[in-house]
Amino acid sequence: MGLYRYQALGTDGATTSGSIAAASRSAALRQLSQLGVVPIAVEEESEHSSGKKADGVLRLGAKAPNALLLRLGLARLRPTLSRTELGSLIRELATALEAGLPLMQALRTIRRQAHGKSMPHILDHLIEQVETGKTLHQAAKQYGDPFDDMVLGMFKAADATGRMSEVLHQLADLLDRSVELRREVIGATVYPAIVFMLIICSVTILVTVVVPKLVKALPSGPGQELPAPTQILMWIASVVGGYWWALLAATMAGWVGLRAWLAVPRNRMLVDLMLLRAPLIGPLLRDVAVARFTRTLGTLVSAGIPILPALRVVRDTLGNRALIAAIDQVQEKVTTGSSLADPLERSGFFPPLLVQIVNIGEKTGRLESMLLHAANAFDRQVNSSIKVFTKALPPVLLIFMAIIAAFVLAGMLLPLLEMQSRIGG
Repeated sequence: MGLYRYQALGTDGATTSGSIAAASRSAALRQLSQLGVVPIAVEEESEHSSGKKADGVLRLGAKAPNALLLRLGLARLRPTLSRTELGSLIRELATALEAGLPLMQALRTIRRQAHGKSMPHILDHLIEQVETGKTLHQAAKQYGDPFDDMVLGMFKAADATGRMSEVLHQLADLLDRSVELRREVIGATVYPAIVFMLIICSVTILVTVVVPKLVKALPSGPGQELPAPTQILMWIASVVGGYWWALLAATMAGWVGLRAWLAVPRNRMLVDLMLLRAPLIGPLLRDVAVARFTRTLGTLVSAGIPILPALRVVRDTLGNRALIAAIDQVQEKVTTGSSLADPLERSGFFPPLLVQIVNIGEKTGRLESMLLHAANAFDRQVNSSIKVFTKALPPVLLIFMAIIAAFVLAGMLLPLLEMQSRIGG
């Protein structure tokens, strides 16, 4: 008989913790389920008390490789899944749970049908962790990629609500929508990308081969300087030709430095805020986040989760640091007794329609139903934003490439025109 320390969600959505005596972790889980609470974490008292000491060295056993990877920051070297594969996995899990299978049995059923290298490896990890008493959210968080903040937030919502199949179906829809958005953007940029590559190849040949020969053919002397565009092209050709290795090294160093800079939370929030305010991409990101926020919050509230725990779960599904900070401020205001609509309006990130719906829902006591109805309207808004983005992006790229092409042509034609005028003179 051992003593197990636990954290669990009560029927009112509040988090409780304590200790329970049981013969094994499985027995402790059964006792907690009989008490009517949802276990979040269950650890043996000896493990919990010596956790800090054990963390100082590498634990032996089956979990050692995963712990080592996490400590060395090499979790991304483990097998991962594409967005499409992850969506299929989550939808299969949601379907199995909807059919009445327990989580463990559902994971094992999917594992028997899994193919490839990544899917079985990830499912083995999830099964191993869930067997030890961890929730799906905790098991996925320990693995790392492909489980990002949005996926982990939805897993947490599924664990908290007890409506796992419904929330996982919603998550699969969100992943499918993100894949669809990526495909539409790629489809809209294929033609401009091909034109851009052709222009780059043409510019490279012209700058490194044609323009130098043309310049040599021009008479040189006092008062016979090359036009400014031609001088710029010659300077670019000399830099690329003589220092290409330095440019390559600087590009790689800049990429690594950018990743390290974005790892700082304050810098990441600044970039996310700039993205929300950027033309074209900003409205699209905001509409996607608002639709996700509305549907997830409506699902949690309709499942009986109080508004504050629901907001804590929803904030992790937004995927944007600026919006997460706004939700944190909303939580602070709601904690002090403010309504939900007022801080949403003051944040400036949420549309007036959502603020009005939340305000009416709070006054009428129908917040969950109005949020779910509003989510459908915001989904349609997302589809409209996607169409606007995919229609507007190709002309913008073509204009940008036309400016580059015009500059290169000016650098070539101006010396020719100048030479012709000298010959004619």
